[in-house]
Amino acid sequence: MTGTAASQTPPAPPSSAVCPGPLGPLLGPPPPPGPFGRALSAFRWDGRGAAPLPVLAVVAGVGVAVAVMVVGHQPGLGVALGGLVAWAAAVPALVRRRSLVDAAFAVLSVLLVGVVAVRDAPWVVALCVLTAAWAATAALTGARATPAVVAAPLSWLAGVVRALPWLRHGAGDAVGSRRQQVLRVGRAVALAAVVVVVFGALFASADRVFASLLPRFDLGALPEQVVVALLVAVAAAANAQLAAHPPGWSTLRPGPRRPAGVVEWAIPVVALDLVVVAFVTVQATALAGGHRHVLETAGLTYAQYARQGFAQLVVATALTLVVVAVAARHAPRATSSERAVVRAGLGVLCVGTLGVVASALVRMNLYVDAFGLTRLRLWVALAEAVMGAVLVLVLLAGVRWRAGWLPTAVLGVVGAAVLVLAAVDPDAQIVRHNTSADLDVPLDIRYLQGLSADAVPAVDALDEPLRSCVLDGMSLREAESGFGWNLGRARAASVVDERAVPTSWPPASCDGVDVRW
Repeated sequence: MTGTAASQTPPAPPSSAVCPGPLGPLLGPPPPPGPFGRALSAFRWDGRGAAPLPVLAVVAGVGVAVAVMVVGHQPGLGVALGGLVAWAAAVPALVRRRSLVDAAFAVLSVLLVGVVAVRDAPWVVALCVLTAAWAATAALTGARATPAVVAAPLSWLAGVVRALPWLRHGAGDAVGSRRQQVLRVGRAVALAAVVVVVFGALFASADRVFASLLPRFDLGALPEQVVVALLVAVAAAANAQLAAHPPGWSTLRPGPRRPAGVVEWAIPVVALDLVVVAFVTVQATALAGGHRHVLETAGLTYAQYARQGFAQLVVATALTLVVVAVAARHAPRATSSERAVVRAGLGVLCVGTLGVVASALVRMNLYVDAFGLTRLRLWVALAEAVMGAVLVLVLLAGVRWRAGWLPTAVLGVVGAAVLVLAAVDPDAQIVRHNTSADLDVPLDIRYLQGLSADAVPAVDALDEPLRSCVLDGMSLREAESGFGWNLGRARAASVVDERAVPTSWPPASCDGVDVRW
């Protein structure tokens, strides 16, 4: 009976064929994973393999080196060197990858972090470090598609999570078979440290010359150094693993969408083209008509005309980039005539928006001539110029309808623009412009006094009594040597030391300074 009943029982379906739970028979078999799901499954650490001993040694050395160079020092040379050393574990895998794009992004990130040793302005340093992190994560993850380039920092964080068990198993394998040897070496190192400290202290107290040659250790910073060393070591391990095994979704691109009909696609695009062209025509007429034309048509001066609407033009430029991306994704392209319509519509839109960019930059130039240069105005003008460069790249991509290179090119333009901003020394340019231009408003001395050490050489070139007034009111960080060295702070210190503020001038009140300088 048992054998008969068993032979008549239908075989159970495989577990992968039916969804689990009571709704399994109703839902049927689960859908196959998509490309992203397959890439995510391949990205997960499968428990096989572990970090090799050379990699463990390199990441440990990187962690210790960066902790020593950064902790206890002002942002400067130590941070710049740390940004270079952090690539040590990933360089071999990047070389084997043989990607010029990833190598260029790696070099770009190192240069951007190197700005920390050159400029003192916090806003410039922060912008460079953020852009460097974006470029570095894009290089390590091999990001090519637009979503992957945008989300490169998130992909790097996923790589950190994946690297943790890889590190743990590597450390376990390295110590497991050599546990006794590691313990013996550890005891020897500890004994050597005790001997060196004891005898070094005795000899240092006996001879001041010998004591001056010994390095200084701040034990109070040791806990911070340990934490930083551990974090940097994990980050270096993630760099090494990502460089060797980048995520598969870095090259995934969105699937094709159903193209719209020519008429339904062209109506909104042509309507926007007409609005943009009309606006640019009005701008060209107003700006080319001269000061009198502006006064007659709108009752505004150039400065007032420039002040109004700049923010709206920046937003309009950014929205146009979004519109172009959406329109290109849904554009009909089955026939040559459809492709010609799409190229014409998007080409007119991009060229017209370049006119909007030019109008915005002209407005900002007029505004700066009238009211002075500030950090915010400089930064916003840079953002508008970058968006204009991106529009030019979009036009180039539309010529042959190939945009696979566009995401990485945009990131390269952003990184190059930030490097140029740091190279022109923005705080010094603010001093030079505001003290030499014929402004429509009084000179804001307090704003100049709030600039960083980068502005001190430009302030030192001013005539008295303005020079002493501004220089004495500036709050400058003390210049350091060694890992805390910074070019901007070093130049400022030399200026203050060589040309002291005259004691005859009362800089606290700045009496007698012509604020309409």
